Amino acid sequence: MNDKLKPLREQIDAIDAQILDLLSRRGRLAQEVGHVKAETDAPVFRPEREAQVLRGVAERNGGPLNSHDLQTIFREVMSACRALEKRVTVAYLGPAGTFSEQAVYQQFGRAVEGLPCASIDEVFRATEAGSADFGVVPVENSSEGAVNRTLDLMLATTTVISGEVSIPVHHSLMSKSGGMDGVTLICAHSQALAQCQVWLNLHYPNIERRAVASNAEAALQASRDPALAAIASDMAGEQYGLGVVQAHIQDDPHNRTRFVVIGQHATTPSGKDRTSLVLAVPNRAGAVYNLLAPLAKHGVSMSRFESRPARTGAWEYYFYVDIEGHRQDPAVASALAELQDNAAFFKLLGSYPVGL
Repeated sequence: MNDKLKPLREQIDAIDAQILDLLSRRGRLAQEVGHVKAETDAPVFRPEREAQVLRGVAERNGGPLNSHDLQTIFREVMSACRALEKRVTVAYLGPAGTFSEQAVYQQFGRAVEGLPCASIDEVFRATEAGSADFGVVPVENSSEGAVNRTLDLMLATTTVISGEVSIPVHHSLMSKSGGMDGVTLICAHSQALAQCQVWLNLHYPNIERRAVASNAEAALQASRDPALAAIASDMAGEQYGLGVVQAHIQDDPHNRTRFVVIGQHATTPSGKDRTSLVLAVPNRAGAVYNLLAPLAKHGVSMSRFESRPARTGAWEYYFYVDIEGHRQDPAVASALAELQDNAAFFKLLGSYPVGL
């Protein structure tokens, strides 16, 4: 067997040497790109450019490697090369081990500085103040719907959406011992408790549940208190040394959360984009229908329509809308111009590449 493996390993070693040489060359080119960007104060992270690269990887993939795996490799290559220009700081809902941190790495790769924040409000503040170059915030869950605090903060923020990422959400019940003996309290983020409600009612109906700021915070508390169990990700369990009582306890096996990237720079078209906006209408019959008519007129597809109370006490609402296409696309630009003319309130939250 060794006689057969030796020539194959020699070929692999030769290819690895070529890959290393090419990566070094790519890194030097990235440094030159950084010098050019510095002259014009251009942002280091361009989500539209990176989305184009990753789509190209999938399109050109001839196998046998899986396209998703190849995209993961290329994302880390781009992340490491980007760090040669500047290591970007990304704020997220902490502490370490949250799904928000997982979303950061899925979008930016590992060569970034994570800035864990105590709340979604703090993520917005850090990004607006410049303490972070970008922020990653949850916007909706496939089981529980919109993350209302994020929607409310979008109304007033000076940042724009520059990207999105969707990750599968698998919840595990964990404790310091890996069992439930002596456990009197189960903690998790309120959304996680809701996403696991059926399972918890079936298996631990008599144990008190308490909502905390994040699942990772629950895991941190459980690591310090044997009477407390946490619902969190496997990553959080590993981070805080917890044992798994039961894995995958979410009621929906296909549970996913969508996150958006916020920052100070608008993106240019990537070829496959989405635009998010907030609208309000005059309080009269047919106002919503008339408001959205320009989308149909210009052939622009709407992928999301969410309402939130305006909190004026007059039964008025803001409407959060996602449409397909970039604000610079001719059809989208025409539809947006008419929407703005018809709306009592109009705010463009951003155009950005559709998540992979």
